[in-house]
Amino acid sequence: MDYVLPPLFAIAIWWLGTGVVMLLDGMPRSTHRWSLTISTAIAVGALVCIAKSANNTGTAGAYAAFTCAVLVWGWHELAFLTGWLTGPRKDACSAPLHGPTRFNEAVQVILWHELAIIGMGIAIAALTWGGANQVATWTFALLWVMRLSAKFNLFLGVRNRGEEFLPPHLLYLASYFRRRKINALLPLSVLAGTVVAVATIASAIDASGAARTGLLLVASMLVLALIEHVLLVTPLPPTLLWRWALRPPATTAP
Repeated sequence: MDYVLPPLFAIAIWWLGTGVVMLLDGMPRSTHRWSLTISTAIAVGALVCIAKSANNTGTAGAYAAFTCAVLVWGWHELAFLTGWLTGPRKDACSAPLHGPTRFNEAVQVILWHELAIIGMGIAIAALTWGGANQVATWTFALLWVMRLSAKFNLFLGVRNRGEEFLPPHLLYLASYFRRRKINALLPLSVLAGTVVAVATIASAIDASGAARTGLLLVASMLVLALIEHVLLVTPLPPTLLWRWALRPPATTAP
């Protein structure tokens, strides 16, 4: 069970957490203020928990740190999808075929969101600095790196661009995604992630107790992120696992 429970827990958190964010974002915009207020309170509580769990070397500490890092990440995702924390640019791409201009504008539409994630990552690293339990820092850093990789791959072009996940007020983001069967970065992303996942799992096998649990939780989340990368270029609908949480697609183009 030491090897089974962490992956199952990570899968449950990944699937349910993603669905809840989509569900809240799909509700009427008048409810977003309350969703963000409650989510902010939860994120603050999660940061307190991360600080307290930094020196908890038990298995419960590993689960707590992992869960709290995901809760803080969920706040960032909700803040972005509700349109509250995006970037200085709020318009569709003005030059979709012009590389430098397209990249510059793509950075502008997500700039505040990315800077907020970096700032939060630094805060979590500071809260856990010198602690024996680094699961929260590992988890948050992993989520950021893999999400950044996904954004670059969407920018370069993939089969499944995921417009279905965008709420109506963010449909302009789709103009920065390119549709291609595959791009040169995606295989490298999957390969690098696989190498890290294998190394992490190997370390978990050699470890024991809370260390093993923490490593397996992080490795499981990395494997799920790799699956999300592969789904970008498969014919499977990207909404397959979260149809219950998605609102009907918007009928007007940006």
